[in-house]
Amino acid sequence: MTSIDDLFKKPALPGSKRKLELDRDPNTYKSMKVYMNSDVKVKGRATAEVDDGESDALEAETLSEYPSVEPNDDGEGRFFGGGITKDTAEILDFMDEQDGGNSAPEMIDSVWLRKMALSFEKRISQNAELRAKFEEDPEKFMGSEADLDADIKALSILSEHPELYAEFAKLGCVNSLVTLLSHENTDIAIDVVEVIAELTDEDVEAEQGQWDTLVNAMLEADLLDLLTQNLSRFSESNESDKIGVYHALTVLENLASQQSISEKIAQQTTVMSWLLGRIKVRESPVTQNKQYAAEVLAILLQSSVTNRRRLADIDGVDTLLQLLSSYRKRDPLRGSEEEEFVENVFDCLTCVVREAEGKHKFVEAEGVELCLIMLREGKMSKPRALRLLDHAVGGSDGIEVCERLVEAAGLKTVFSMFMKKQDNKTIEHLLGIFAALLRALPANSSGRIRTLAKFVEKDYEKLVKLIKLRRDNASKVSTIDEEIKRDKTSMDAEEQEDLSDTWFSRRLDAGLFCLQMIDVILAWLVAEDDGAKNKIQEALADRGEDLSLIKATLEEQARTITESESVDEGVDFTMKDILCTLIQFL
Repeated sequence: MTSIDDLFKKPALPGSKRKLELDRDPNTYKSMKVYMNSDVKVKGRATAEVDDGESDALEAETLSEYPSVEPNDDGEGRFFGGGITKDTAEILDFMDEQDGGNSAPEMIDSVWLRKMALSFEKRISQNAELRAKFEEDPEKFMGSEADLDADIKALSILSEHPELYAEFAKLGCVNSLVTLLSHENTDIAIDVVEVIAELTDEDVEAEQGQWDTLVNAMLEADLLDLLTQNLSRFSESNESDKIGVYHALTVLENLASQQSISEKIAQQTTVMSWLLGRIKVRESPVTQNKQYAAEVLAILLQSSVTNRRRLADIDGVDTLLQLLSSYRKRDPLRGSEEEEFVENVFDCLTCVVREAEGKHKFVEAEGVELCLIMLREGKMSKPRALRLLDHAVGGSDGIEVCERLVEAAGLKTVFSMFMKKQDNKTIEHLLGIFAALLRALPANSSGRIRTLAKFVEKDYEKLVKLIKLRRDNASKVSTIDEEIKRDKTSMDAEEQEDLSDTWFSRRLDAGLFCLQMIDVILAWLVAEDDGAKNKIQEALADRGEDLSLIKATLEEQARTITESESVDEGVDFTMKDILCTLIQFL
């Protein structure tokens, strides 16, 4: 059964795929300049070698197949063009238009794939040979580079035919494609990244087995290391490279959908450090890539406990808190990339502080104090800081955070918020903090005594509000229980079992989670303070109620934990022992 913690504690992440937003006309990007005249940057020596005895023939073939074109240096270009004159291009375009109406669409099947594979491998070999032979004369290999670039882009059509993924990998083309990430021409690497992003996209209608076959072949070809190297290689001052970074982030997002791969990304590469470095870059306004880097980091953290611990180990918590400190009193522009960026940084922290290592780093970096400032003075940051604090104090390892909350004069802040009119989500997080304080703070400690004193001060006004909230939530849950009871009358046992999770979710949405936390808080107060116990009994008696109602809620919660024991490793079983102990006081 789905645990309450999973339903209410995980920060929500974006549910739809991010789309690239171009800052200028697409024709300005170098990935579109395959057939334009420009200079080429030679970044290294190709590994392929050509026999000296074949040099004359190779040069003759090159000059005949790829006629030279006067270079038009744009200062940063990496392609010379298509290797044809303007008149020839016009003639070819006319012929294509004439043939277009008569030719039947090409069948994309295994036969087509094998032909494409042979052509693709030939382009790669030919380009490598020409680069090796004419390293000092880029004009002589520019045509082969343009042809290779065109063949790479043509592979994107496979995203419409995922049934060919397995054969594509079997033919060795996946390995060849991934290897091109190390090509000397950065434009080639960028196009490879874009194609990989398209082939692995969640929108591709591929079966899980087909996707796994393709991705496993890519990983065996050292995709992660090559992708990481290109993230460092790309310079975002260059528009083309900026697009390359975006597509690389898309690939990481696609791969992170599988937890095992997500953990490989975090543990076996320096991607997480790169992401932290990228989101630290000062930008005004915040760019799409900076926002996307924060989003990918949040996805990696949500999917894995190991990744969250890894971020804590590399001092990521301190970095994230420094980024958020700018928003203590200042709000980002509504609807901007900056607003999404701030949301994702909060999501990252909210994930990390669920782990003991994250909680310790959070306290060490004065995260509690920052959250309290935001609760008192923030606007957009206020509800997000409250959620972060709720996660930080929770769990069996939350004692250090709870103690710091009391020491930093946080009790006054959170209890003052509780007594004001708040929305349901805010009340839920405040109740979570109260329950965590009563659970974690040691008996007879000054922090616990101060917390209990907050509940009994001003003639038990907090207890009165708790009882009122209890009745409101109990009424809503009771209404849903009646509806479920009616539904069960027309169903057999198997149908009821199939709908059990759905019904439980409906009860949670109606207020069961808040009701359970309220009753846990009331049970703690009954167990520890006679004056509080008398006040609770008195308030319940106004409507003919007694402590048995609270006892029933705790018993149900304990049963839920027991039922979850065999299916959910995230269940906190120490809570079950606490509930059983509290029940004895009721």
